[in-house]
Amino acid sequence: MYRYVIADVFTDTALAGNPLAVLPDASGLPAERMQRIAREMNLSETTFVLPPQAGGDVRVRIFTPLGELPFAGHPTFGTAVVLASSGAAGARLRMETGMGVVPFRLSSAAGVWSARMLQPVPVLEPYPRADELLSVLGRSTSTLPIEVYRNGPRHAFVGLPDSSALAALRVDLRSLATHDDLALNCFAPTADPAVWRTRMFSPAYGVTEDAGTGSAAGPLALHLARHGRLPLGTPLTVHQGVEIGRPSTIHAVVEGTLDKVERVEVWGQAVVVAEGTLYV
Repeated sequence: MYRYVIADVFTDTALAGNPLAVLPDASGLPAERMQRIAREMNLSETTFVLPPQAGGDVRVRIFTPLGELPFAGHPTFGTAVVLASSGAAGARLRMETGMGVVPFRLSSAAGVWSARMLQPVPVLEPYPRADELLSVLGRSTSTLPIEVYRNGPRHAFVGLPDSSALAALRVDLRSLATHDDLALNCFAPTADPAVWRTRMFSPAYGVTEDAGTGSAAGPLALHLARHGRLPLGTPLTVHQGVEIGRPSTIHAVVEGTLDKVERVEVWGQAVVVAEGTLYV
């Protein structure tokens, strides 16, 4: 028997944000069984908490319905909140992931948890199939160059002129699935230069559309800074999930220089909404 907890991440309201399943004690589960449980949960990610091995407080493995990720934003964020809400973590938590140790600071008020995490610094990669991504979206251009940033997942970014164009997207998911190991992030400005709207599609990861992509928020802040849309050190607010009825709010800031990023911090809120027992 394994206890599981469901948290709604990047929201202060139950049944909004990005849902996550967490097994707070997954000791004894082999990877093959973790993958099958993630398919059973059928959420964008399910996490499995294990004893630490590299100086952290806990170790976490992250599975989508199709495979394992070395790091992702909403799963690590939600796992930290689930552990803190049960008393298994304090105000500070060091979480071992496939991309190294990720530190968190946590607090709560009236049942809503707030957390701040330091993410792996994203690595910029060229992407030779950029024109194909535009075709997948039925678009001819991107407002900024199409580039890929890796911080565990590989995030490609395509710019739209406004939120109406973003909402109107009709994505060829079958074609997008041929872009292996890629999350396609589409972003658009709002009237506030520090607030942006996003949508993320990743059939390669088993996610048709994600409600809140924490691992993409830091790279987006860096992408906007590199192309003169948001100064480094200015906090970015991302609104995502609106089109699928799961509104999420994510905050991020990148510090350092364009030649040397020193720190990527992402923060937001989460609520625990359910728990139960798996008999496997």
